Amino acid sequence: MDDYRSVGRHAALQGSVALWSSLTVRFLPGLAAAKGLLFGVFLFAAWPAVATQEYILPTLFDVTDVAGNDVLNVREAPNARAAIIGTLSPQARDIEVVGYDATGQWARINTGEQSGWAALRFLAYRVDVWNPGALPPTLQCLGNEPFWSFRPAGDQLAFSTPEAPDVMMRIEAVLSIGIFRDPRRSISAKGDFGRMTAVLVPMACSDGMSDRAYGLDVTVILEDRGEMQMLTGCCSIAPR
Repeated sequence: MDDYRSVGRHAALQGSVALWSSLTVRFLPGLAAAKGLLFGVFLFAAWPAVATQEYILPTLFDVTDVAGNDVLNVREAPNARAAIIGTLSPQARDIEVVGYDATGQWARINTGEQSGWAALRFLAYRVDVWNPGALPPTLQCLGNEPFWSFRPAGDQLAFSTPEAPDVMMRIEAVLSIGIFRDPRRSISAKGDFGRMTAVLVPMACSDGMSDRAYGLDVTVILEDRGEMQMLTGCCSIAPR
C-alpha cells in the first residue's frame, strides 16, 4: 500500500513558514511602513498553533490505516513505482523515521541492513520517545576505527569495545535544550575507568559499513587518567 497525499500539519507548517518568509517590510515611507510592520506582527502572533512542531526527526512511528489483510510497502526510492525491498505489517510499531523525501510524503526508514521509503500517510508518530532530560531506552550509538558502542541500561550506560564489552558507567546528567520533542542531547557518565561525555545532534549519519541511514550524529569524549580521546559515530532509536 502506498499513498501520494500530503501530510497534514507537516505540509501546513511548511506553507506557513514560506508565507511568513515572504512578509518582508521594505523601505516604505512613514505610515505605510508602520502598517506593513504591524500587519506582519499580527500574522506572526496569529499562527502559533500552525508553527508548533509536533515532532523532530528522528523519532518512532506506528503503522496506521492499513487493512488487516494488507501490508505497507517499503520501497527502494520514494515513489509508488520503485522496487519493493520490504514490508511492514498493519500492527508494526516503533519504526524509526530518519528523514523525508523532497515532497514530505515519504519517510526514510531502515529495513535489514539497508534503508528504504514508506508512505508517511500510513505512519503515526509516537509521543513518548523524546522526553525532557531523558534518553529513549532503545537508543544505541556506535562507531568504528576503533569499534565502540554504548546504550542506556536504566540509570547507567553500557559502553562496549571488542576488548571490553559492557563496561558500566553511572549516568550523571542528561541535558536537552528545552525545545519540544527535540532529540538533541548531552550525556555525562562516570565509571571506574573514567568519564564519558556524549553529544547527540539530529542530522544524516552513515556508519561507513552498511547501507543503513541514521538520523543522529554523536561525538564522544572519553577521559581516563588524564588522557582524553574523541570518538565520532551514529545513533539509532530503533528497537533491536
